[in-house]
Amino acid sequence: MHILIVGGARADRVRRCRQVAASGSPIVRLDDLERAFPDHQVGGTRFVLTQSIYVMQALVDSLPTGARIVATADRAMLERNAPEAFERRGPWRFFELVELSTTPLSNITTDDTEDAGGTFSCSPFAVPPVVPSDVPVLKLLGEAFEITPAEDRLARCRHAVALEPASALAWLALASASREVDDMASARDALDRAMSIAPGWAAAHYEHGKFWLARDDMARARDAFQRAADLMPTFSPAFSNLGATLGELDEPEAALDAFARALAHDPRGFPIINNIGVTTREMGRLDESEAAFRRVLELEPSFVFGYYNLGHTLFLAGKYAEALAAYEEGRRRDPEGNRRQGCRLAMMRLANGDVDGAERDFWRIANEAPAPEREDLLLEAFEVAQALVNAHPGLAAGQRLVDRIAEALKV
Repeated sequence: MHILIVGGARADRVRRCRQVAASGSPIVRLDDLERAFPDHQVGGTRFVLTQSIYVMQALVDSLPTGARIVATADRAMLERNAPEAFERRGPWRFFELVELSTTPLSNITTDDTEDAGGTFSCSPFAVPPVVPSDVPVLKLLGEAFEITPAEDRLARCRHAVALEPASALAWLALASASREVDDMASARDALDRAMSIAPGWAAAHYEHGKFWLARDDMARARDAFQRAADLMPTFSPAFSNLGATLGELDEPEAALDAFARALAHDPRGFPIINNIGVTTREMGRLDESEAAFRRVLELEPSFVFGYYNLGHTLFLAGKYAEALAAYEEGRRRDPEGNRRQGCRLAMMRLANGDVDGAERDFWRIANEAPAPEREDLLLEAFEVAQALVNAHPGLAAGQRLVDRIAEALKV
């Protein structure tokens, strides 16, 4: 079992880390691990080499038999940049979390000693097996991803490839920085360069898959994620994204197989289980879908769309009271107040016989939406409300809502 020491002052973390390191087995010691996962990119872009599941999985995979990792990190920063460490996601499930402020290591009595293994002070791209950051281009790239302005990051990445045109890492970083500013032509060129230099590097193929996802080319995205998964079969997000693209390509059984492979390396991966729930729902396997979403919420009770997804499945299964409760809980937890889900909550009220509540909520939310979105909400609600009224004679009073939506669609 690897050890992650968090909490307390940095000096105390380092001292405790040295005590653990003196306990005998070969180690890789990592100080300031939180710095390895900067999260300053915008627009939904996140370079794979700043994502903790990839970085730590690559490190764990590279260790010789019997070796272990002892790492220290600032808790607040690690929780912000790599929350999966505390969720025990992916490779983090192999770590024992030691809270320095509350967890004494009573079995460790050794005084401060020299380290028993390699010591690395972390910064972006400095975690082994990547080359330490005293290499100039890596130091430049590390600085690029530790700053906030996207244009400044892009300039540093361009400087890096100019300094080291044979560096696959520099080209891959440039691809991510280019995507961040929506320069897709430059991103594709940089990706091609990275893959030509390092054709067997899973990270490059994974970024390639993300590129084609952004371009809505699911076939190419599928092929790229498949190649990444083949090259690094322990990297769960490669399989998870492969499953998502297969789902978009209407290959649900293959998608479920990919999700199962992802889950094998990330058993607590609630987004993976959420995808399983969506896929099985689309296949009409509602019991499996319900079980998946309940597991999602067991693992991550704050995941808002877990409640909405559970509610949708329960609704399709005719469990209207449970569906309403799930949607209401999702709405209560939803800081953004998603309009589509709010309108669906109104349909749950209708299904449960609360016609007045359904009308009140639906029109309040739908009338706040811009015109194109409002029409889409009206069309979906009309279809659902009409089906409910037709199927359940006790909901005849709901026809007035159906008629009002129909009239609004004529405008």
